[in-house]
Amino acid sequence: MIMATARDTDTPVEPRHLAGVSLRLVTALLLAVMFALVKLASTRGVSVVESLFYRQCGSAAAATAFVALGPGFHSLKTRRVGAHVGRMALGLIAMALNFLAFILLPLAEATAIGFSVPIFSVVLAALVLGEPTGKWRWGAAAAGFAGVLLIVQPGSGGVPLLGASVALAAALLTASVTIVIRQLGKTERAATTVFWFAVSSLVPLGLLMLGFAEAHDGATWAILGAMALAGGIAQLTLTGALRLAPVALVMPMDYTSLLWAVFLGAWIFGEFPSAWTWVGAPIIIASGLVIVWREHRLHRRAALAADAATTT
Repeated sequence: MIMATARDTDTPVEPRHLAGVSLRLVTALLLAVMFALVKLASTRGVSVVESLFYRQCGSAAAATAFVALGPGFHSLKTRRVGAHVGRMALGLIAMALNFLAFILLPLAEATAIGFSVPIFSVVLAALVLGEPTGKWRWGAAAAGFAGVLLIVQPGSGGVPLLGASVALAAALLTASVTIVIRQLGKTERAATTVFWFAVSSLVPLGLLMLGFAEAHDGATWAILGAMALAGGIAQLTLTGALRLAPVALVMPMDYTSLLWAVFLGAWIFGEFPSAWTWVGAPIIIASGLVIVWREHRLHRRAALAADAATTT
């Protein structure tokens, strides 16, 4: 999954909310397609390492185009090389677990469990960054975890335990990436962070490909090409959405990916969500929306307080 923060608006632009929301909806569709293609490729003998490598090739091409057409390559200078390397390593592991989760689980269940990222972000922000977290966000986090338990139904055998465990680990690490990005965002442009992650990740993945690369038939290469293209374009539409509209407005659009996951799962793999998924997913989504709403309120309050302080 692609995560971003409010820092992702490098250059102030006039907000165009409808366009921002539309781009975020396109992003949700593209990511759902990408994960479906990762799962489809795995049924044709493609390893997670291969999928990661080709996906990052698409992301690197998109990031390069964005930098070339936007802030320019001079914006890529950084003094925080170690921080970018750490973000790259953590991001690659998180992405690998996300890919594996979609391979091991039905698309709808993997997507729904993935919605727990904001919940883990709240917990990590409190424990790692020491951010004050009130009853609204703690309550939303608790409700969200309850929704995850409803979907997984531990001990019932309805959802493979291994797949559920991998999906939860992926959500936890993805939330950790958002914390790292927030820290990097204090000094780095969003374009810088995105570019160095995409490009630098090709180094370890390229080395791994020496042992994992396989020859494939034309149909499999077409699937891999479409997967890389979907991931690369999603990177651009995500960035564009955040430049055109506030984070609090566009982030809820991510939840439409569940509808696409249900459709693609049924169409391609003959998968249909369990009854408990339809119960647990709305709870997770509601908890995520509460967290986004609450953080938006707190950010507005802090901005108003800062404005008041500067005018007195």
